[in-house]
Amino acid sequence: GREEKNTQAKSKCKGKKEKKKEKRAEEAEEKGPESESAETSSSTRPALPPTFSLSEIKNKQRRQLMFMKLKQEKRKQKLELRKKRRKEREALGDKAPPKEVPKTIENQRVYDETTVDPEDEEVAYDEGTDEFSAYFNKLINPKVLITTSDRPRGRTVRFCEQLATVIPNAHVYYRRGLALKRVIPQCISRDFTYLMVINEDRKVPNGMILCHLPDGPTAHFKVSSVRLRKEMKRRGKDPTEHYPEVILNNFTTRLGHSIGRLFAALFPHDPQFQGRQVATFHNQRDFIFFRFHRYIFRNEKKVGIQELGPRFTLKLRSLQKGTFDSKFGEYEWVHKRHEMDSNRRKFHL
Repeated sequence: GREEKNTQAKSKCKGKKEKKKEKRAEEAEEKGPESESAETSSSTRPALPPTFSLSEIKNKQRRQLMFMKLKQEKRKQKLELRKKRRKEREALGDKAPPKEVPKTIENQRVYDETTVDPEDEEVAYDEGTDEFSAYFNKLINPKVLITTSDRPRGRTVRFCEQLATVIPNAHVYYRRGLALKRVIPQCISRDFTYLMVINEDRKVPNGMILCHLPDGPTAHFKVSSVRLRKEMKRRGKDPTEHYPEVILNNFTTRLGHSIGRLFAALFPHDPQFQGRQVATFHNQRDFIFFRFHRYIFRNEKKVGIQELGPRFTLKLRSLQKGTFDSKFGEYEWVHKRHEMDSNRRKFHL
C-alpha cells in the first residue's frame, strides 16, 4: 500500500512540473525573442537590489572584487559620456555651449570681507607705511639668517642648507642653545633683515618661525611634506647663484597680503633673468605650497620647466606684531582650529 502511495505522489509532482514548464514556454512565445535576451543579459550581470550596500558582503575578498567591478563600470560610463559630449561639441562646432566649470572647494569659497581690491587707496597707504615699505622702496637689501632648534638632526640641517641655496644672501648658523631673544639683537646689530628658525620633531622639520627685523612682524608656520633634492625624481641640476624671480599666487585678503609681502621681502629686488630660476609661493585653501623651478626654452613657442627642489608646504599658525616674544607678544592673527575650521569653504589668506 505504501509503495503505491509513493508512486502516485511522484507522478503528481511530475505532472505539476510539466504544467509549469508548459506555462513558461507559452509566456516566452507570447513575449517573443526580446524577453529571452533580456533574461540572459540579466543573468550575466551581478543582480543587486537597489538598496544593497557592499558592506553587507562579509567575505573580504568577494567584497573587494565587487567593489572593483562597480568602479570599472562607473569608469566605463564616465568615458562613454565624455566621448558622447565630445562628439556633440564637434558636431555643433562654433555653436557648442561653453564648457562647464567643475565645482571645487576653492571656487565655492565663502566671500571674505577683508578681500583686497588692488585699487583701494587705504590699502595702498597701509602698504606704503608698513614694516616692509623700506624693502619695497628699494632702500634695503635682504640678508637672511637661517638657524634651527637645539641639536638638529641630519634631515633638518640638510633642509636649512638647501634653503640657503634658494634664498640669496642667506647664512646658516647653528643655535648652540641660545634663546631667540638673545639671537635677535645680535642679528639686528649685524644688519640681518630676517631670522628664519626651522623647528623639528622626531628628526623631521615640522615648524618655521619667520621674523622680519628690526620691527617685525613674526609669522609661525607649520611645515609638512618636505622633500629634499635627493628624494625628488627628474629634478634638474643644482641651482645657480642668480637671483630668482618670485611668484605669489592667491594671497587675496588683508592677512594674505601681509603674508605675501613677508615672503616677497626674503628675495632681492631685481631678478637675474639669465638664471631662469623661479621661486613660487602658491596659496590654495590656506596651504602655501613652495616650489623652486628652472625654465628652459625648447623653441620659440614651447617652454619646459625643471623642478630644482626642495619642496614643502606651509600652514599659517599665527602672525605676531613686532619681533619674537612668546610671553608678552601682541598677536594680529591666531589660527583657532575648532572655531575657524567649522566651515570647509571659508579661507583666511
